Amino acid sequence: MTQTEVRICVVGDELSVGVGDARALGWTGRVMARTRFGRPAMAFTLAVPGETSSALGARWQAETESRFGPEDTCENRLVVALGRHDVDSSLSVARSRLNLANILDVAETSRVPAFVVGPPPGRPEDGGRIADLSAAFSDVANRRRVPYVDTYTPLAQHEQWLADLATNGSTYPGQAGYGLMAWLVLHTGWHAWLGLPADE
Repeated sequence: MTQTEVRICVVGDELSVGVGDARALGWTGRVMARTRFGRPAMAFTLAVPGETSSALGARWQAETESRFGPEDTCENRLVVALGRHDVDSSLSVARSRLNLANILDVAETSRVPAFVVGPPPGRPEDGGRIADLSAAFSDVANRRRVPYVDTYTPLAQHEQWLADLATNGSTYPGQAGYGLMAWLVLHTGWHAWLGLPADE
């Protein structure tokens, strides 16, 4: 009997592809490298630099449909990697909430399990707004029983994270920072979401 193939689409901004990482892995590459699927698996990172949650909401379905496979042979899954660009735009927190809610509701209707990774800390002056955005995204995901990884709270005062940002001009993390993000994803329900044993 043929094994069901796992196909994971990660949709997000440039942080989802590891901009600033000298090893070009980002958190997504590190997470996939640590995940033992035990069957065929594919991961596709579909990133657009500078993207807000509104722009993400407008494109994600069309871009993932061409990567996902038939339900009888593929287990299709969606990772929503939310960035910080809503803070730089004129979007209200309420609109950002609605954008994520719409993405998750469409995914559920399409029977595609979703997993959400929230925005990490960036410029110090944006800290409060990113914290509010992360809390709003968390609430939306929790109401829908979708796993949510809060990357803001644990990293906002983390020495390695702050050192990485300082090296890269307070915009992007480096190898250490993406490693921290990957650790948070791997230890916040990733394996359970995939139906796999917890990582040791």
